[in-house]
Amino acid sequence: MKLVHIDSSILGDASASRQLSREVVNAWHAAQPDLQVSYRDLAGDALAQFSGFTLGANGTPAELRDAAQAHEAALSESVLNEFLAADAIVIGAPMYNFAIPSQLKAWIDRVTVAGKTFKYGANGPEGLAGGKRVIIVSTAGGNHVGQPSAAAHEDYLKFVLGFVGISNVQVVHAHGLSMGPEAREAAFTQARQQIDALFETASA
Repeated sequence: MKLVHIDSSILGDASASRQLSREVVNAWHAAQPDLQVSYRDLAGDALAQFSGFTLGANGTPAELRDAAQAHEAALSESVLNEFLAADAIVIGAPMYNFAIPSQLKAWIDRVTVAGKTFKYGANGPEGLAGGKRVIIVSTAGGNHVGQPSAAAHEDYLKFVLGFVGISNVQVVHAHGLSMGPEAREAAFTQARQQIDALFETASA
């Protein structure tokens, strides 16, 4: 099984989402030792924001691309192929100003591709990237689980994943991280209990 581990926090070692996403991957690996893990740090090695240049590079025949276009198209192809080849994905998704990080949005723009991960037919959109299991590590300073404030964060991620055909999506929550030491400790404890529950069947 191939797993892609995605981190998007800008906080480095101080990041709760990075710490917990790593714990998810470690738990998954313990439950399934043959797991093949690839890692993408969207903050440390950021993808360029999706742009007209990106569209132009991808739409230009390979033999007509200049060096910059060839680099951009190769990057898009690499990210997309990594996503398509994955059986499982772990996404570290902190909340920044009620939304996902722009670094994570840049990744989504590279993997949400007409004709590759979705298509439109007579009955509307059809996802082409089904069969994957995704675990989202959702972190936030306040409490947003089940609230309207999650619309551009966790709810958006679930929608996009569903749009490309991925229905097996689970979420580990660590919210309230900025609401004092006790709330932060409780959030981590709850998140770790959720992680244990996700893999207890596989390890039993």
